[in-house]
This record gives sequence, structure tokens and C-alpha cells, in this order.
Amino acid sequence: MPVKIRLQRHGSKKRPFYFIVVADARSPRDGKFIQKLGTYNPQTAPATVQLDRQRSLEWLNKGAQPTDTVRKILSNKGVLYLKHLLRGVSLGLFDEATAMEKFQQWHTEHEAQFRKKQEEAMRARRAQRNPAYQRRERPAPAPQADNAGSEG
Repeated sequence: MPVKIRLQRHGSKKRPFYFIVVADARSPRDGKFIQKLGTYNPQTAPATVQLDRQRSLEWLNKGAQPTDTVRKILSNKGVLYLKHLLRGVSLGLFDEATAMEKFQQWHTEHEAQFRKKQEEAMRARRAQRNPAYQRRERPAPAPQADNAGSEG
């Protein structure tokens, strides 16, 4: 049975929200799936991804093929890099502690870049916003002369 890691669309019209699932390649896009691995929300800037890294790695090792979009998501989250490092461990190129150290170093650098992108997006959003309603200051009324005695 060919197994794919792919996106399953949810959300309303023109407001997509996706589940990242493991499914039989022959099943429909939004149909039956084997296991849910996470979520992907492209509506936020930058896109929000929640992913179970360990289960994704297990499915990749079992031979599940990710679609193009999911491959980019897995790469961005470091799952493919972790698979690459663990392959090096199995070939005897370095030990598992070194692999985990390399992954942690990559992960901290990647998180810093992600936070920077997030802050830039927030600044851009704030700059595009219309300024909030501001109350205009009325000029102080001019003092009127006391004309009480000049009535005729």
C-alpha cells in the first residue's frame, strides 16, 4: 500500500486550514487517513505549523512519501535534516550525541530566524494599519466681552 504524507484541507471558503496527515495514496484528499501528524495554517504571517517531529520521522523511515508542500514544511521544521543526520549515524560517520548536538545548533539558529521574520511581519502589519481614531483638539473658545450693560 503506497503511503503519502499530505495536506488535508479544512476551513471555510477562501480561509484554508490544513491537517498534515498520513494517508493511503489512493484515498481522496479530504477522505480517510491513517494518522494526523500536525496542522498548517497559511493564513498567518509567517505560516503557523504545528508538527509532531518524532511521528513524522517514524513515517519517513517506514517509507511514506511526502508531497511537495509537505516536504517543504518538513524541511523547514528540521525533520528531513534530522533524518539525514540519523542516516549518518547508521552509516557510522558520527555518533548519535554529535548528531543531536548538530540538530540543536541548527534548531536554535532556525528559531532565531523565524522570530526575526515574525517581528518583521508584525511591524509591516502595524505600518499598514490605519491610525486609530484620534480626537481632534478643538480650539479654545475666544473670550467674549461682557456686553451685559449695553442692551437697549
